[in-house]
Amino acid sequence: MRPDNILLVADSVHDADMLYAMGMFVPDPFIYLRIQGQAYAILSDLELDRARKKARHCRIVSLSQWRRLLVKQGCDQPETWQIITAFLREKGIKKLRVSAKFPFALAQKLERHKIKLKPDAQGLYPQRQFKTTSEIKKISASLIMAEVGLAEAFQALKVAKITPSGKLQYRGAPLTSEKLRSIIEVAILQAGGVANHTIVAGGRQACYPHELGSGILKAGQPIVIDICPRSQKTGYFGDISRTVVKGRASEAVRKLHDTVVRGQNLAFSQMRPGTRGSEIHQSIVTYFEREGYSTGKKHGRMQGFFHATGHGVGLEIHETPHLNPCSQDILSAGHVVTVEPGLYFTSLGGMRLEDMAWITPEGPKNLTRFEKTLEIP
Repeated sequence: MRPDNILLVADSVHDADMLYAMGMFVPDPFIYLRIQGQAYAILSDLELDRARKKARHCRIVSLSQWRRLLVKQGCDQPETWQIITAFLREKGIKKLRVSAKFPFALAQKLERHKIKLKPDAQGLYPQRQFKTTSEIKKISASLIMAEVGLAEAFQALKVAKITPSGKLQYRGAPLTSEKLRSIIEVAILQAGGVANHTIVAGGRQACYPHELGSGILKAGQPIVIDICPRSQKTGYFGDISRTVVKGRASEAVRKLHDTVVRGQNLAFSQMRPGTRGSEIHQSIVTYFEREGYSTGKKHGRMQGFFHATGHGVGLEIHETPHLNPCSQDILSAGHVVTVEPGLYFTSLGGMRLEDMAWITPEGPKNLTRFEKTLEIP
């Protein structure tokens, strides 16, 4: 950890740096400082006792006490910048690092009162990208939640009937993307997670990689299911994607699936410490092209493989390192990244498979255990 002084003003539900620093969820923005190696959290009375119990590495400071002190000094309604300034004045501190996401208006007020802030484009906690053994367990637990949701989706598809028109029916009602998504998300909730933009997209909808999906699902068409829950307890994410067909897949769709499986295996074979993310991505693009699946705009829309091969996962669903055409990130031991090549053609539908890799000194370890089944009878 870098020794210089830092300042954060955010809640720890939405700000990963704050959650990493504090180690507990606080839904409202608060003040966190690290000064000469000591962490301080300035919190409302609502959070004081809980924070003293859960954040023992911090000195917990009463926000209301500082407000009363400033009122005695003549400030009618103390604002956040005034509390920070007074606290820093007491500590004799005038310079701090802040994140690139630090509130602009607050920064202006602090700097007008002689507090010098240095935005850090690399992040206040660059060590977040290197996961400890404890963090690997937390990520794996969230991944299991995703697999629980996916298992429920597979079970619903197994139970579903195919109508004469090729539409899917589940327990006497049409099986829609919305219904299957709700089945997944209820299972995740029961497992202790919160679903995060779950994708259930069939047919041409699956050709848009971030399309959530809507409407009645059909037999014989690829259905992309992408699940990335967050643990309600730890805040860490898991991420998994599978593509399935209810009933029989065409020969062209089976070939597409097999090609993506081999592309993913190729990526795993290269994911060792010292490898650049862009190199891994380019090898997949080259392989797909060699197999006859070129990437580019066709009939007015992008087709082929036009998204990243993967991204880091931790307290954020997308974080360093990145595996994309422009990435300068180099894999190192401790990284956890997704491996999610995909192919998308309007004539066939979408096809994406996603596992999570933990990079160790010896190479990648696949944290994902869920099967890669294309057809569900």
